[in-house]
Amino acid sequence: MNTTRRIIAIGALAALFALGACGGNNANNGASPSPSPTTPAEGGAGAANEVTIKASNWKFEPAEIRVKAGDTLKLTLENTQGAHGIEVSDLNVSLKNNETKEIKLDQPGSYEFHCSIQCGQGHDAMTGFIVVE
Repeated sequence: MNTTRRIIAIGALAALFALGACGGNNANNGASPSPSPTTPAEGGAGAANEVTIKASNWKFEPAEIRVKAGDTLKLTLENTQGAHGIEVSDLNVSLKNNETKEIKLDQPGSYEFHCSIQCGQGHDAMTGFIVVE
């Protein structure tokens, strides 16, 4: 009987750890994250744009980035609360905290990015878009 209790206790601790992987408190108290403003591109086609995405529990700011076809985007991830990453599968981009990558955006379209680190109950809602016009 003692072994069964240990197994249950270990399982409960593992579940708590997995659900609290982001750490910190959710200021929204379980509410859906509010939409973030759009960040438009600076300059014209061929411009170099620098954007820092701030990740917190459970949203990205900005959640939408707009650039012109032919622009280069210098994208940086900054975690302000919790542990998060960014993945843009269609552009072969993966960033961890404080990493930066330059992306040449030649093809118009909408490219989804999402949190690449399982971070708790709001993880699936952590998405955004890079819109190339």
